[in-house]
Amino acid sequence: MNILVVGSVALDTVETPVQKVTDVLGGSATYFAAAASYFSPARVVAAVGEDFPLQELDFLKQRGVDFAGLQIRKGKSFRWAGRYGPRPNDRQTLLLEPGVFSHFQPTIPEQYRDSEILFLANIDPELQQSVLEQVRCPRLSCCDTIDHWIRTKRQILLQNLAQVDTVILNDAEIEELTEESNLIKACKSVLERGPRTVIVKKGEHGAVMFTPDAFFSIPAYPVELACDPTGAGDSFAGGFLGYLAETEDFSQTNLRKAVVYGSVMASFTVEKFSVDGLKGLTHQQIKERFTRFKQITYFEC
Repeated sequence: MNILVVGSVALDTVETPVQKVTDVLGGSATYFAAAASYFSPARVVAAVGEDFPLQELDFLKQRGVDFAGLQIRKGKSFRWAGRYGPRPNDRQTLLLEPGVFSHFQPTIPEQYRDSEILFLANIDPELQQSVLEQVRCPRLSCCDTIDHWIRTKRQILLQNLAQVDTVILNDAEIEELTEESNLIKACKSVLERGPRTVIVKKGEHGAVMFTPDAFFSIPAYPVELACDPTGAGDSFAGGFLGYLAETEDFSQTNLRKAVVYGSVMASFTVEKFSVDGLKGLTHQQIKERFTRFKQITYFEC
């Protein structure tokens, strides 16, 4: 099954207690496609400026990621700079320059409109709505967002949530969206708006999945050193949806496996800066980490 992601391809400057890197490859669509490509073909719709080093995308193209939907526009590329504290969840945005992305209008190529799985990354909800109007009945659609859009475009965001199957948010975002401090109540509130599945990312504390009939919770995969948490959430989404695309199985049991694979791909991401943790992986390495995850969380009953 093919996966379409609509999001950002960007240049990031990141400072952590480990190191500082400047103008490295980033963006929600980049991390998502890198993780998803280990399971299923990925298609990207995004925009970059004339200054973007396109050779940075070569490793993704070699993995079969399709960039026919990447717009190269006059102007500067989207840039983000951030600083992380000693804990991965402590992040401060230092710079946000949308560049050409501020005028981005996603045009879905004809050959992409029948994509079977759709991921709407954390872009403007109006752009998400435009994409939903252009695609033709994906078997599974998934939406992400950020606190800025919850505050500024809440109503259209809620309209979008009613049209998708799955929502992926972090714990602070779902609390702000629903005005519920209790996680269970917050997830039930989102489910009542239309989605069949809600996944809440809790950073270093793992993830939880809610459906109308079930609740599933896992810790984060333990890594010895988290160099760069940037893109972990999008890598999680890429692993989650990539596995579902590969298996073509949306059962409750398989959704749980997909959540674990999402956490596995996020764990590779945080071990290095930019997308370097997702370069050169083997399917054996991914499977071994999945197996270790199962061993870590298993108990007799």
